[in-house]
Amino acid sequence: MHDATRDSGLTGEQPVVCHHDPGPNNTVFRGGVPVAFIDFDTAASGDPLEDVGYMAWTWCVSSKADWPPVAAQAAQVRVLADAYGLSAARRAEVLDAILDRQSRNARWWAERLSDSSFRLAGPEQIASRIAWSEREHAYTSANRLVFAEALR
Repeated sequence: MHDATRDSGLTGEQPVVCHHDPGPNNTVFRGGVPVAFIDFDTAASGDPLEDVGYMAWTWCVSSKADWPPVAAQAAQVRVLADAYGLSAARRAEVLDAILDRQSRNARWWAERLSDSSFRLAGPEQIASRIAWSEREHAYTSANRLVFAEALR
């Protein structure tokens, strides 16, 4: 999608159109293999690292005890960066893109708590999503060196 929208006139001042939510929950799988993204309601112009950072977080990084150890997660982030074809300079920005997206996710959900017209999730579910985003941010921050080393 990024390549298709680059220089398309759809991007405004930004380089590409981003999905802005390319997580597993917005992916169509066939035979256990991801084949397409869906749910483009948040698509808008942006920097490719906005999507790459979000994908790295939601596909590769988790503080859950039943996930692989951080070194294995960092290796997966590297695979994603390699597959996307990031330059060395852009690879160095992936970790900040992950942390930024985790912070923005927590803030976005926190704003929903005070929005009485928001009906897609109740207060308990919103609080859970905020706590998850903050926990993931703390985990990523605590393991910053491991992720950074994998991306070199």
